[in-house]
Amino acid sequence: MRERVSCLGLTVSATTREPRPGETDGVSYHFMNDEEFDRRLAAGEFLEWAWVHAHRYGTLKSEVERVLAGGQSVVLEIDVQGGLSVRSVMPEAVLVFVEPPCMDELERRLRGRGTEDEEQVRLRLANASEEMSHAGEYDVRIVNDDLERACLELEAVIHTYEMDGGPSQDVRDQA
Repeated sequence: MRERVSCLGLTVSATTREPRPGETDGVSYHFMNDEEFDRRLAAGEFLEWAWVHAHRYGTLKSEVERVLAGGQSVVLEIDVQGGLSVRSVMPEAVLVFVEPPCMDELERRLRGRGTEDEEQVRLRLANASEEMSHAGEYDVRIVNDDLERACLELEAVIHTYEMDGGPSQDVRDQA
């Protein structure tokens, strides 16, 4: 999406989980141990954070400031808890819920990645079921059943907010 819409800048999230093969600190995530995460949390350095799949994830305020200083709009690739936390701090944020077409497809995708063991796959599926119950609290829902169509829908939402100054009616009426 960032290749299609040049005004978007992606933040790098922080996490307490271990890096997966091929992940780079500061690029994939800011990998932190529990002590560093706690220290930064106590110092008020996080815009949002949450426990997700037995690890902590969060968005550093400095990451948001970095993207904004570059003249771009901020895209946060975060879980449902994080999105709702951002909404409480920044009511003007536009929350987009990207969802799988069904739980069977989500399971197929998770297993196809080969990055989680069986216990982690089960945990992610259980968490996804809970997360789906919050989809209605988001401004826009996009079903990711066809990547190109989902990208076009997201591009239209971004255009509505970035290029046209926001919706002329409730965005939920447009989705």
